Amino acid sequence: MASGRGEITHQIYIEECGNPQGKPIVFLHGGPGSGCSPSHRRFFNPRDYRIILFDQRGCGRSLPYGCIENNTTWHLVADMEQIRQFLGIESWMVFGGSWGATLALVYAQQYAERVSALILRGVFLGRQQDIDWVYGAEGAAKFYPQQWGQLLCVLAEEECNEPLSSLYKHLISDDDTQKLRVKLALSQWESSLIRIVAEPFKPNLLAVDSDQSKKIQLHYCLNNCFLSDDFTVSQLGKISQIATYVIHGHYDMVCPVEQAWALYSVNPNIDLNIVPMSGHVADEPLILDAIIRLTDQLAFDS
Repeated sequence: MASGRGEITHQIYIEECGNPQGKPIVFLHGGPGSGCSPSHRRFFNPRDYRIILFDQRGCGRSLPYGCIENNTTWHLVADMEQIRQFLGIESWMVFGGSWGATLALVYAQQYAERVSALILRGVFLGRQQDIDWVYGAEGAAKFYPQQWGQLLCVLAEEECNEPLSSLYKHLISDDDTQKLRVKLALSQWESSLIRIVAEPFKPNLLAVDSDQSKKIQLHYCLNNCFLSDDFTVSQLGKISQIATYVIHGHYDMVCPVEQAWALYSVNPNIDLNIVPMSGHVADEPLILDAIIRLTDQLAFDS
């Protein structure tokens, strides 16, 4: 599907699987920039769901790969609505994890009548404080000072005062060697945060060298996700009638559980499941179990 105005036209990759007569559900990947993978289909029983996945602008199999022009939260929201109309779906369940949860909230706040239910996993609210937590010295860096120091090692001393913009500057530079060093450093930093027990970092140099997801991710972070601060929470009143389910790891170091609690504090009708002994990623055993139990349950709800 082609989408976009002006000079750059984005081609959005969409796939469907499962039961064409099942409950429509759209999956929103994280990042921003990561793209979908076959494992994402497995959150939903194909007997019960009509499963729609798409790679967001510049991500995965969408083209042009890595493109940040005409690539904002509001473009993605418009893409979602165009996809819904293109597929002839009256309303759908919306599932988003991490950045996908941010996008799910913004879409629902704009098109509440098109959302039958919201499932949010590892909630990221897109506030400046949430971005600073990951890419600033006063957040997760306090818990992982050695790993934070390793990330800063790819920067010159004078660049360390503004690490996010400095890292991005290198990602869009023509220095391929430094670009690769920054991508590896970012991947290593993130790998130390995403699980409650970090796995050994094993870089795939070929994959990292061609990867554009980090550029898209930092593009969004430097622009405050193209949202006014606290937008996702301040607009919750627009979706108070939508059944909303939140699954969040208690020890999530990418998106601290305070972000899920901020939603619940505004709307106590949210079904909040804080999963013990779990971090950020969806494939940690207790989080994966919570996701599948929930989607199985909702398949049979009216």
